[in-house]
Amino acid sequence: MKAPIFQFNEQREELVQSVVDRVVAEARDPMLLLNDAAYHEIRRLESSHDRDELGRWRRIARSIGGLDASGAVELLRETVSYHARDVAGNFDRRVYTLASRVAPAGLSVLLSPHVVLERSILEVLQGEGLADRIWTSGPIERIRRLAEIGTLVYVPTHLSNLDSPVFAYALLSSRLPPVTYGAGKNLFTNPVLSFFMRNLGAYRVDRRLKHELYKQVLKTYSCMLIERGFHSLFFPGGTRSRSGGVERKLKLGLAGTGLEAFVRTRLPKRPVGAGAVSRQVFFVPATINYMLTLEAETLIDDHLKEAGKARYIIEDDESTRIGRITSLARKLMQMEGSCAVRFSDPVDCFGNVVDDEGRSYDRRGRRVDASTFVESIADGEVVMDAARDVQYTRELGDVVIDAYLRDTIAMPTHVVATAAFARLRAHARSSDDLFALVRRRDEVVVPYRELIAEIQSTQARLLELEKAEKIVLAPAVRGATAEELLRDAERALNGYHTSPVLRSRDSGVALLDPKVLLYYQNRLAAHGLAWAGGTSR
Repeated sequence: MKAPIFQFNEQREELVQSVVDRVVAEARDPMLLLNDAAYHEIRRLESSHDRDELGRWRRIARSIGGLDASGAVELLRETVSYHARDVAGNFDRRVYTLASRVAPAGLSVLLSPHVVLERSILEVLQGEGLADRIWTSGPIERIRRLAEIGTLVYVPTHLSNLDSPVFAYALLSSRLPPVTYGAGKNLFTNPVLSFFMRNLGAYRVDRRLKHELYKQVLKTYSCMLIERGFHSLFFPGGTRSRSGGVERKLKLGLAGTGLEAFVRTRLPKRPVGAGAVSRQVFFVPATINYMLTLEAETLIDDHLKEAGKARYIIEDDESTRIGRITSLARKLMQMEGSCAVRFSDPVDCFGNVVDDEGRSYDRRGRRVDASTFVESIADGEVVMDAARDVQYTRELGDVVIDAYLRDTIAMPTHVVATAAFARLRAHARSSDDLFALVRRRDEVVVPYRELIAEIQSTQARLLELEKAEKIVLAPAVRGATAEELLRDAERALNGYHTSPVLRSRDSGVALLDPKVLLYYQNRLAAHGLAWAGGTSR
């Protein structure tokens, strides 16, 4: 497989230096940037235990006032270099080869030991157990072709800390080239995970740093990666979806660097820069869909407490607990199609669909030249225009959100949770009071036939939406009876979550954990199938 990232390490040092040079050269007011950085960092570090770092920033703050223009630029360069080197990733082809060959096999054996007895040694070494559970779909052949003639920017949904390895496996199994991607710095604390992430293209994003200078370093690093033809991955939702719903609001700051890279490599009368290539940039939305979500309980709790806005990083969720990861993995390995990655139709930087040769077409099917979208009206030359590009990126975001809806894959747990929560609301007096619903202490038992009828109704509406190409159904949903869906969802939910979610009784089905039901039903709320009151922020 040919992939630009295989040559990453050869360019790494020059790339970091180019990031520093560009940030410093484009800084309009070095003194202001330094003051802003010092202010935010001192405030952040005063409540931490990192006294050395706090002392460093206090020394910077004291020195700023006595600097002349050249001194401010020099200090800015030192500060940018510090951040750029902390951010910059690495790529070791030997580690990639090891991960490609060993990880699927290791996961298959670790997560489902019986696979060794049920499959041949060759199947185990090829990780066939994973292929049955993690399946990919979408226009993969077209994406493969576009990867040869342009630079891909993947923008998938974000539900779990497992998304990065799952998406990496989806790329590998689809024979798509590996990507660079930003990962929260907190994820690098695990030495094993950190080893693979640091050597497989991940760069560190410290979400605790709020100052403008750090944001500029991140955006410039990302932009230069794309300028040089490195395929990239961003989660435009920002953080994992706390509610479990499909993202409806995106944070496109880093993803917008794809458009910036497209423009910069086409600017006239200025050198492109070492390593940069003038290639098309294509965005590929995708959805990552789980039968069960690792951190569902913690995420929905965080959402309900309305703490997700302030507590940007959750330090103590299920992804930090090996036992919960193993529990989930074993459960997923017992269910075929328990995780699905669906690639959407690729588009250009402006949301126009593209064909196999990278040619752009507008909504009316007319051929358009993407470069003309960033040309000056006066002379027809490509120009930088931040305000224009913000609007283009916003419009691209709308296209991505529409793709998320079309390519969401409805799983049995989503369908049954939607039906069960609808019955819970029907039996509750305060059906529109979210907190009253999820804090119920009494056990609600729904008559079996009533719940089955609700599942059938939900399934019928889903089939209509799929026919209209507004959603995708997992095979286990499309071809199953309502009774089978209930049985599969009950077995899945109760087999993983810490307490039973649904439990069959002689008198019907007991709804035991409204919060978990809310989380899974939220996946279909944006499609108008589930109650939308549980996804509001």
